[in-house]
Amino acid sequence: MLTSTPNALSTRLRIAIVGAGYVATHHVAALKQLDFVDVVGICDSNLAAAQALAARFGVPRTAASLAELADAQPQAVYVLTPPSSHPAIALAALDMGCHVLVEKPMADSVADCEAMIAKAQARGLLLGVNHSDLFDPVLMQALQAVRDGRIGEVLSVDVTRNSEYPPYAGGPLPASVTQGSYPFRDLGVHGLYTIEAFLGAVERLDVSFQSRGADPNLHFDEWQAQARTAKGVGRLLLSWNARPMENRVFVRGTRGTIEVDRFLQTCRIHRVLPGPKFIGIVANAWISAAKDVFRIPWNVARFATGLLQPSPGIRRGAQAFAEAVRNGGAPPFGGDDALRIAKLLEPACAEPDRQRLAQLESRCAELPPADVLVTGAAGFLGRKLVARLRGEGRSVRVLVRRPVADYADDAGIQTVVGDLGDPRIVAHAVHGTGAVYHVGAAMRGSVRDFEAGTVWGTRNVVEACLASGTRRLVYVSSMSVYDHAGRDPAAAMNETSAFEPHPEWRGAYTRTKLEAERCVRDAIDRHGLPAVILRPGQIFGPGAEKVTPNGVIALAGRWIAVGSGTQALPLVYVDDVVDALLQAETAAQAGGHTFNIVDTAVGTQEAYLQHAQHKLGSELKRLRVPAWTFMLLGFGVETLGRLLKRDVPLTRYRVRSLRPLANFDTRAARERLGWTPRVGAARGLEETFG
Repeated sequence: MLTSTPNALSTRLRIAIVGAGYVATHHVAALKQLDFVDVVGICDSNLAAAQALAARFGVPRTAASLAELADAQPQAVYVLTPPSSHPAIALAALDMGCHVLVEKPMADSVADCEAMIAKAQARGLLLGVNHSDLFDPVLMQALQAVRDGRIGEVLSVDVTRNSEYPPYAGGPLPASVTQGSYPFRDLGVHGLYTIEAFLGAVERLDVSFQSRGADPNLHFDEWQAQARTAKGVGRLLLSWNARPMENRVFVRGTRGTIEVDRFLQTCRIHRVLPGPKFIGIVANAWISAAKDVFRIPWNVARFATGLLQPSPGIRRGAQAFAEAVRNGGAPPFGGDDALRIAKLLEPACAEPDRQRLAQLESRCAELPPADVLVTGAAGFLGRKLVARLRGEGRSVRVLVRRPVADYADDAGIQTVVGDLGDPRIVAHAVHGTGAVYHVGAAMRGSVRDFEAGTVWGTRNVVEACLASGTRRLVYVSSMSVYDHAGRDPAAAMNETSAFEPHPEWRGAYTRTKLEAERCVRDAIDRHGLPAVILRPGQIFGPGAEKVTPNGVIALAGRWIAVGSGTQALPLVYVDDVVDALLQAETAAQAGGHTFNIVDTAVGTQEAYLQHAQHKLGSELKRLRVPAWTFMLLGFGVETLGRLLKRDVPLTRYRVRSLRPLANFDTRAARERLGWTPRVGAARGLEETFG
């Protein structure tokens, strides 16, 4: 399909979007504001994401690839995918006869940038790159002040930016994890073209990088760069650790300074004032402070009411390219602008990329066989299990996100460092082990954390066990998979009790644990996976004294107990859970079955809290509130969430689900698993709290 030349375009401009992530939301929102644009389709390899974005903005078509949208006859294509995929998609779009806008950076290599430029020139089509920071209103204000000579000749520019990335959500490792240079490729490009906008072309770039190790999936998380130009020096500081968050540009000139705060959307200009130096400094400070008293609340109000849109530079860049296509003009930033930055980035990124790749490959070095693999070995239960296995003289392999110091000096423990969401590292960890204890799961964090650690992690473990012929998989599920809100309090609880009917209402932990357990069950039923599923009650023991019991919420430094203190708790002491894990590995009758692991001796919530108070003393501040109070609070938070159209952490359904489970029938564990509590909850409370 070939489009006409820009000057011969119809009155409507047909645009297709490739990529349905965060950036795409801003592009589509901006394009929908243009009365001459039709967004004809959105494509993404994650078709569900494309469908969700299309439904949100009323886009008629979705597809898994750009080729599937060819019959929609787009005249321009916006490529909003990870940089490594830009060249292939952009070249395909140009071959379709479409003008192309790509998000920064244009590509990962100079050669790919040159190929894209050559193709666009050969086809007579526009190729634009969205250098969106230069469209930010306050940065545009600063650039205009420089052009107007308000601070004299520019001498230096400092760009400071802190950031955080969405957690890795599982699956084959993306470039953001495998590329050591990814943070600099992603945000350093903004800093470089901003420096060039004030000082001219960069002639020399010196870059340094460090790893603080806060996020195992983001290796080099501190970056510094110095860019020399003919007019002055630019400095760039990027951090994924420093807080509070900053996004600032500081411009120094011979007659003044400019400070841009892109989060607060303020541009402060300090000029040399007549009179004594000190008076001028004070006057500038007073003037800026007086302005901030009004402009910061005004900007907050504009943002809250939608008058100031998030990421305004991204949106304006998207619109500017569409206007260039319609009018037959040059894009604001073309391929040559991006190529110049790519030539700076490529040599600076080579060494961190090499180091990161070498590190990842070293994690998959061949290992001698081990008796068992334990995932989640850095957690409370995982550590107790590893200690028991080593006490029995068994060789243990552990899969952890970070090395555990306690395991480093034990020759009987092999450590594999990696993420449960990564299929390759999980297959490596499982290979060569006789049995697998899958204890690991996400316990906190965002939805993406739970997807990676719980759903992807379990899927990866199951597939690796099937491929490796694992003798036995012992999977640790959770009581959260049961229906808490709708159960009959008087009815007995056993392994066939009803599952949670609305896991999406309960939250990411319940939803992903239920999905993960079903993954294991499906592999047992369909593929004969030799697995045992355990659903422990509330695990407690020394080291977990500060973990709230069921029906209690930790909030603002207090334990808030909801409802009656006479509620029974489904307690189980940690050593008893380890007993059940070991028996699940060896019990012949246990294969393919699910077991509740809980002490049937009734212990109340108030009794547990009194034990904890005895141990923790004044450190534990607790408050008991009636259930109806939290129900009212849940109603209020729900209402606010509907008004703001956002998910909220507290709802009436979640309050109803706080009721602990009770009345357990554990005959299955006794008869098939051969398990009864050896220590028991009563003695365990004494061991834990004294």
